[in-house]
Amino acid sequence: MSVKFAFAAAAAISAFGAFGSAARADTPEIKNVVLVHGAWADGSSWGEVIAKLQAAGLHVTAVQNPLTTVEESVAETKRIIDQQDGPTILAGHSWGGTVVSEAGADPKVSALVYIAARAPDAGEDFVALSGKFPTMPVRAGVQNQNGWTVIGEEAYLNYFANGVPHDKAEVLYATQEPTKASLFSGKTTAAGWHTKPVYYAVAKQDLTISPDLERFLAKRMNATTVEIDGGHMIMVSHAEEVADLILKAAGKK
Repeated sequence: MSVKFAFAAAAAISAFGAFGSAARADTPEIKNVVLVHGAWADGSSWGEVIAKLQAAGLHVTAVQNPLTTVEESVAETKRIIDQQDGPTILAGHSWGGTVVSEAGADPKVSALVYIAARAPDAGEDFVALSGKFPTMPVRAGVQNQNGWTVIGEEAYLNYFANGVPHDKAEVLYATQEPTKASLFSGKTTAAGWHTKPVYYAVAKQDLTISPDLERFLAKRMNATTVEIDGGHMIMVSHAEEVADLILKAAGKK
């Protein structure tokens, strides 16, 4: 190799390295997280995860999901996304994954995180899909009160919040948000997971959504997947692991 050629090659490598560094420097830092709760819960169910994400320097907002229709839940979530000042991680638990799938198409959303959550495709009959997997014990405890549903105390503590310390489970039960019975048959018009990085936490002891359904959804989305040895409310019983997955999605892990 001639001295002249070696010098040119070294200069090219140096220039490429400088370009790569500049490209990385120009990549906007993800500092926002928006959390969407599911049926029979409210924003406070994310409390312990929020504290851990805030300690890591992230700006976190929990949506108060109305649980009335897909459209109204997505509208409220998009209102919160619009308030963020840059790239945002959108995470959903349980039925909140439906909202994440629809609202996740928003250009501000950098990645989607599903926590023991539904993840419908656009226009999909998710009730029919769920019917291909085992019916979970919590179903027997769902009570319909004039078109709104709640979970009875015994089923809530034993099946919905299984694995959560009793005192915390009682608080979750007391703060559960009634959910429109018709909500579950609502369909989405978009599925952001087709075009965004996806992360999924399977709850191995889930008695609300079949863990096998969760695994199917994670695989279908080609998600970066973790399996957590907890029940449906893993963001309470295993807040550290759930927070770590969200931090990974934000490039903090």
